[in-house]
Amino acid sequence: MHIRSLLYFLGEALKSIVRNGWMSIASTGVVAITLLILGSFMVLSVNVNLVTQDIKEQVQIALYIDESADEETRAELERMLIRHPQLEQVRFVSKEDALTRLKQQLGDRAYLLEGYEDLDNPLRDSYELRTIIPEDISDVAREVSNYPGVGYLDYGSQVVDPLFQFTGLLRWIGLVFMAGLAVTAIFLIAHTIRLTVYIRRKEIMIMKYVGATDWFIRWPFIFEGLILGLSGAVIPIIILFYSYQVADVWMQSNIVFIALIPPHEIINEMVKILIPLGIALGVLGSFISVRRFLKV
Repeated sequence: MHIRSLLYFLGEALKSIVRNGWMSIASTGVVAITLLILGSFMVLSVNVNLVTQDIKEQVQIALYIDESADEETRAELERMLIRHPQLEQVRFVSKEDALTRLKQQLGDRAYLLEGYEDLDNPLRDSYELRTIIPEDISDVAREVSNYPGVGYLDYGSQVVDPLFQFTGLLRWIGLVFMAGLAVTAIFLIAHTIRLTVYIRRKEIMIMKYVGATDWFIRWPFIFEGLILGLSGAVIPIIILFYSYQVADVWMQSNIVFIALIPPHEIINEMVKILIPLGIALGVLGSFISVRRFLKV
């Protein structure tokens, strides 16, 4: 595309936007609201994923060795655990180490455990197991429970299983929600551009009759959709930037145990996603709208 042609198409697009001022403002507003809702959900989803990921990293299986297991059975159990393809960490914790850890956790009340060392120690030798994929912990726990030398194991199933079900459901809801918003944005932009194209349908027919190519006619509308989509993406980014900064300051002052993703990181991601998305939606909406009027 030559520079002169590019300037011509851009000029025609700007003229159309100015000529249909209120319609262009409405279209930009619709795109901005749609992308603002989408961006807000993405910000919420990313931060929820951050919190749940921190929880996932703390999830592990506590496997307690059967007290009646002999040395050979214990050795076989350790070999099987180490060779398990889904386990990232296999850490042996002797009952002496477990008792020392419990004393540290009790702090000033550690004296309650005096006299439980050596033969009186009621704790068991155990393994702390961590899976490569946290969501696999239930399946791995069921499999490992049948290994020789296993007394019993625990991984907090009453908390962990509902947590993973919730995060999985949230992920699917997010995907469906974002897909629905994207389709809505395309429809609204296409409808707005279609009105502009309809007003100029006679001009398009004349251009077709005098020999103008389809792409020569199509480019100004594509640039118009691009400008509307870009404008509609910039507005929610600005709103999200300042709103997120306020929310981050409030969270740091009132809920200090929950850390949000830093504002500059989240806004960088929003720019990478919303700008291309806004442009793509605008161009796609224009392309869909003008296609039917080129069939002369």
